[in-house]
Amino acid sequence: MRRAFELADRIVVVTGGAGGIGSAFGALAAARGARIIVVDVRDDAAARAVAALPGGEGRHAAETCDLTDRAQVEALIARIGSRHGRIDVLVNNAGMTSADRFDERSVESIERELAVNLTAPLVLTRLAVPLLRASDDPRVITTVSLGGIFPLGETPIYTASKFGLRGAMLSIALDLRDKGITVCSVLPSATDTRMLRQEALDGGNSLQFQDPPQSPEHVARTMMRLLDRPRLEAYPRPSESRLVRAALLVPNALPRLMPLFRGKGERGQKRYLRQLRDRGLIATVDGVERAVDA
Repeated sequence: MRRAFELADRIVVVTGGAGGIGSAFGALAAARGARIIVVDVRDDAAARAVAALPGGEGRHAAETCDLTDRAQVEALIARIGSRHGRIDVLVNNAGMTSADRFDERSVESIERELAVNLTAPLVLTRLAVPLLRASDDPRVITTVSLGGIFPLGETPIYTASKFGLRGAMLSIALDLRDKGITVCSVLPSATDTRMLRQEALDGGNSLQFQDPPQSPEHVARTMMRLLDRPRLEAYPRPSESRLVRAALLVPNALPRLMPLFRGKGERGQKRYLRQLRDRGLIATVDGVERAVDA
């Protein structure tokens, strides 16, 4: 029987580490003894995430970094190398989405979303390879999405980035496995994070609300299982993954299949928004509703 991955004093780098999934994973890894480096573009959020971990800033670290800026990423890797000498686990978790429709959004916003979701994790992983090789059992876990399998009409750039990220990580996993680096991906469906809350407010893809969104902790537990039992891919909700993969066997049928699920999804989205308001996770600022952190 495979033993659990030993996390005591491992250096675990989590991008988007102040967000829902990132902070949930960091908490689980820290509880098993890991030293977490929270990487986030928001310095105040990164500091709060570190303060919430057992041991706080005396044991863990917050790093502010725009992962689309190569100079900042190179400086981040240099600081980690200088302070720790290695990376044991790299978690590519940072991401974004937009509810702006393809025929209306700016070209700059398209380039930004592709940079955050696709280019940034690939560049960071490549630059981290020397520090990963300095570990005795290096791991890379990437948060992809079921959107990396199933096309979402309202969010085509997110779909494009996650299709590309899934394929890239599968290829990288095959390339690096014989070089001592284990690469895995987790493909969650709708997850109750600030990003999903804002997307729901902005009228994003209603199809993802067929069922209530899962918790970030549920996704994080799946990621932890990937450390203990590595696989190329894992799905927090396996039944959903089987459904979407089956649908993609007949892509030309999608225009007929989508309307069958849209009504249920729209009702689920409205129910989710009501629950967010009841939980105080939507605030009105200058007359406009905005998602807020839990």
